[in-house]
Amino acid sequence: MWEEFPDVDHFVLDEGEITFPMFLKDLEKGELKRIYTSDEKPDITKTPIPRWDLIDMKNYNKMPIQFSRGCPFDCEFCNVVALNGKIPRTKTPEQIINELNAIYDRGWDGTIFIVDDNFIGNRPKTIQVLKKIIEWQNSRKERITFMTEVSLNLADDDEMLYLMREAGFDSVFIGLETPSEEALAECGKFQNKNRNLVESVRKLHQSGFEVTAGFIVGFDSDDESIFRRQIEFIQKTGIVVAMIGLLQALPGTRLYKRLQKENRILSHSTGNNTDFSTNFIPKLNYDTLIEGYKSIIAEIYSHQNFYDRIYTFLRDYRHYNSNKFQMSSLIALFKAIWYIGIKEKHRKYYWKLFFTSLFKHTECFAKVMTMSVYYYHFNKIFRDFIENKTVVKKPDAIKNAARI
Repeated sequence: MWEEFPDVDHFVLDEGEITFPMFLKDLEKGELKRIYTSDEKPDITKTPIPRWDLIDMKNYNKMPIQFSRGCPFDCEFCNVVALNGKIPRTKTPEQIINELNAIYDRGWDGTIFIVDDNFIGNRPKTIQVLKKIIEWQNSRKERITFMTEVSLNLADDDEMLYLMREAGFDSVFIGLETPSEEALAECGKFQNKNRNLVESVRKLHQSGFEVTAGFIVGFDSDDESIFRRQIEFIQKTGIVVAMIGLLQALPGTRLYKRLQKENRILSHSTGNNTDFSTNFIPKLNYDTLIEGYKSIIAEIYSHQNFYDRIYTFLRDYRHYNSNKFQMSSLIALFKAIWYIGIKEKHRKYYWKLFFTSLFKHTECFAKVMTMSVYYYHFNKIFRDFIENKTVVKKPDAIKNAARI
């Protein structure tokens, strides 16, 4: 979507191993072009270790590394395959260990976020790197924790679950999208079809992983029942950090190309699927879609429902890996007590959870207190939309278009 930024002088697009040297070569010659792009997919076993010495790590909550690029699944709405390919390319286990050492040589001792499109997309290579990470963890005095993004079929792979847990993973993001089998088929999310989604999430919780997940409304097959179904689905899973978005058609995706052929594209996506807008003409009445989405946000991030999901999570969750205690965590706890436990109008929910987790779930007290901060954050972000203080402008094309 670089076309949307006319004031930017130069764009170095696609994968930096290929296009950044092109930019540097022209920079040396004083002959810079506006756009540097390439369809070539580089061999990332040759990717250098990042220059961690160039940043102040105190400014960051987590440190990122990348093991693979690409995803074997090609969901209609997702641009990962268009950007990074369908066959995941991986770094070597030795590279990953060298990158981990480089981070910790700089004094980092917090969580590592492996930012892959799908960490388990190339199973044999993932197994190899996990075994190396386990060796690395065992050679250290103090363990550290990892988080990453995976597909739901992780729940079917007991060996992978065991190795990830032993390697120190305690959190995974998954695109669950919808409880609708019709919508899953429509968007090509076949890895989520024909399974009990709630039970799959429960297994991951029981295996020691906090699941955060993405959910979508606005598929062509969605009807007015989808909003209540999504709310009930999210509540049953016990997924505390539930990221609910309106479907967006991103350039380069199969969805965008299909809707373009159907003359339903209105504009480029804003890049934000939670700003109460959509960039195409939906089959469901537009006003119904926006109001239904508002109802999901309002209920999911209500005090009662949010804290109920935490209790559902605690019922299923088996704790294995702990983050290292840091003074910043204690400071954060005192801030949370002040803002949520004292100033917040609905503080009774906070204090009930505080003492329940402190005495009954002591091992994951820090995780649960972090969840209460998430609530404060999400509630603050969405409050104006929920209370109709922020008006979402209906696109002119939808005003003038008949329902498809």
